[in-house]
Amino acid sequence: MNEPLDDAATYSPRKYRTPDGAPADIVIFTITSQARNTVKKSLPTRQLEVLLIERKGWPFAGQWALPGGFSKDTETIIESAKRELQEETGVEDVHIEYLNVYSEPGRDPRGWIISHAFVALVHENYLAGRRAADDAADVRLFPVEEALAMNLAFDHNLILQDALNRIRHQMLTTTIAREFLPEEFTIGELYQVIEAVVPEFVERNFIRKITSTQSRKGIIEEVRDSRGELKMSNRYSQRAAQLYRFTDFLPQLSIYS
Repeated sequence: MNEPLDDAATYSPRKYRTPDGAPADIVIFTITSQARNTVKKSLPTRQLEVLLIERKGWPFAGQWALPGGFSKDTETIIESAKRELQEETGVEDVHIEYLNVYSEPGRDPRGWIISHAFVALVHENYLAGRRAADDAADVRLFPVEEALAMNLAFDHNLILQDALNRIRHQMLTTTIAREFLPEEFTIGELYQVIEAVVPEFVERNFIRKITSTQSRKGIIEEVRDSRGELKMSNRYSQRAAQLYRFTDFLPQLSIYS
């Protein structure tokens, strides 16, 4: 038999089981770069890394985890994500996107905890001032593969893997690579940034496809100097290479063509 519907006079929140908490967890990726110690000029070493905190208290004290924490009833979930990120790591003013909700029973020993996860891929400069604070004993960047092999707190290994899948897809389907390049860059630099996020990326005809394939043509353009001549750079190579820059063009790609 169906129960009668509530109205303003009969409704009471005590009639319904509610979660014991709604935390927000944040996956912050960056691409670090380090100059190679070589005689000849070469591209720096670039590596995809993720920001983790060492938990200070129960549960999972001493284990590494994604930054995050419980939301307040005076803020939205995304507001709490940004607040917790700042409180635990000192990182603020970064663009984060919603990833997924995680509600597997037993995922948190504190009770019925439903977590909302966010993800961001940001320039390493934004993380330069990171510091451990609040509930974190330490905060560090870890290479992504190393982090995935760690026993992270809660279900953060799953969240990290889901976030990695998301940004790998974005790297291959959007122009997010521009966030990690100077305004003027070589094709080699662009290729390396993509490869840092998607290690299995191999495209022998990359230059031709990115500059002449109809569905991609116009994403980047050759840089010319004030005289209209092609602008070159030997920043990372003995031979000068053509410089490019991203345009504002957004390609409309189709799975059917």
